Amino acid sequence: MTRSNLQAGGIELNPVARVFGRSIPGLAVNFAGQTASIIAISYMLHIFGHHKLERFASIVNIGASGGAVTYGLTHR
Repeated sequence: MTRSNLQAGGIELNPVARVFGRSIPGLAVNFAGQTASIIAISYMLHIFGHHKLERFASIVNIGASGGAVTYGLTHR
């Protein structure tokens, strides 16, 4: 959806993803990096015994992704 939005003249609102959003491999690297980052954050919180924050990090990530998809679908 991101790629089709950009091809249709849309803009990437996320400044980090904007760097990678020019190609399909770039988008794949971006999404893989986001996934690796949230796993690393959750793991570090787990190691230090912050189990509620560990779950909260994933919930925030899922919520942000859901919000971005909703925004994208409503602003077509």
